[in-house]
Amino acid sequence: MQVTIVGNSAAALSALEGFRERDQTASVTLVSAEPVPAYSRVLLPYYLRRRLSYEGLFIRQMSDYARLRVATEFGARVERVDPATCELELADGRRLGFDRLLLATGSSPARPPIPGLDGPGIHTLWTLDDATRLDSLFREGARVMVLGSGFVALQAAWAARQRGLQVIVVELLDQILPRVLDAAAARILHEQLLAYGVDVRTGTRTDGVETDHDGKVRVSTDGTGAFAVDAVIVATGARPNDGLLPECLEPGKPGIPVADTMETSVDGVFAAGDVTRGPTSAGGPREIHALWPTAVEQGRVAGANLAEAGVAYAGSLSMNVTEMFGLTVASLGRFVEDDGDDVFESRDLAGIRYLKLVSRAGVPVGAISLGDPEGAALLGRLRPFVRQRRLLPDLPTFLEGRDLGQRLVGRGAIKEKTPCA
Repeated sequence: MQVTIVGNSAAALSALEGFRERDQTASVTLVSAEPVPAYSRVLLPYYLRRRLSYEGLFIRQMSDYARLRVATEFGARVERVDPATCELELADGRRLGFDRLLLATGSSPARPPIPGLDGPGIHTLWTLDDATRLDSLFREGARVMVLGSGFVALQAAWAARQRGLQVIVVELLDQILPRVLDAAAARILHEQLLAYGVDVRTGTRTDGVETDHDGKVRVSTDGTGAFAVDAVIVATGARPNDGLLPECLEPGKPGIPVADTMETSVDGVFAAGDVTRGPTSAGGPREIHALWPTAVEQGRVAGANLAEAGVAYAGSLSMNVTEMFGLTVASLGRFVEDDGDDVFESRDLAGIRYLKLVSRAGVPVGAISLGDPEGAALLGRLRPFVRQRRLLPDLPTFLEGRDLGQRLVGRGAIKEKTPCA
């Protein structure tokens, strides 16, 4: 049997290991468009901050592929999948056959339709090449504008400030990290960015970008005029690399939909990771959760089922954790309350500047923490309750009896509770 994996990051590597745990004899080929062994995209900002060496970015060596007895095709781009002939067509004209196929092709930066955004001086922070190019540009005193305010954008801004650059963050919406934090948490983080010297412009539209004769990039925005900067980093979101299996796509919905086995609608073809629109732990419509832990989980299930193990994926749950501007920022599940939800909030809880837990009928559905890493650890302990929809009847005990100065807020009413002993 010939198994082929397209991709070389979290989902692909997890699938490879999961497959080899069950099948030691099948022939496996891994195809990657990048010419190097696997590295961690999550670690790229640490490299820019000079917290990690170039070599430290790599999470696999060639010996690891040899140990797993996988043939590697690095620097090979797949142009087309032919399900009828069970072949991949590569950019160099070669064709590779498969009996079972996993697409773990990830995602790519999305560029908004802003005039001039494809010109000189425009960068992304997505690949190893992106990081090395930015490293050479990060000179103390240089001025950089970051478009967007998601995790990638703010990590780029944080790295630039750590290297002594002047940084402007421009966000179209009215708050930073709009998909990760609620308004109250976003305000706290916004103030933290200002305290670290970042110029933050929310509710601001970028109208155009052009390069002056002196090489400066001039960015025009609505209401705040034009800015001359040395470079622009575009970090306004991502789109799944789902073009290899167009017959599986649903109109108007990005991502390759998969069953809980991670199999697509094409027999013998699986998908996992950022490219996938898969089941969620909450049920309901399939979603893209472009997160490293989700990619690992989906990859393990896909790898097992490439070996016909019949494993079902329990569904993804969004959880984001990062450290930036002196804060650990974490969010879990659905953290914006609906009618009928209960909300626990605390400010300045033993180093956690903001903590919010959303529950319904005693079952937690989401949470946010800003401050010490302890808050992220607490959300990690909460995660099984959210994922398994388990009752959390004794909140003070769960919070380990700390003096929280807490408020339990029901929708439309406020119930004051005495602090935990």
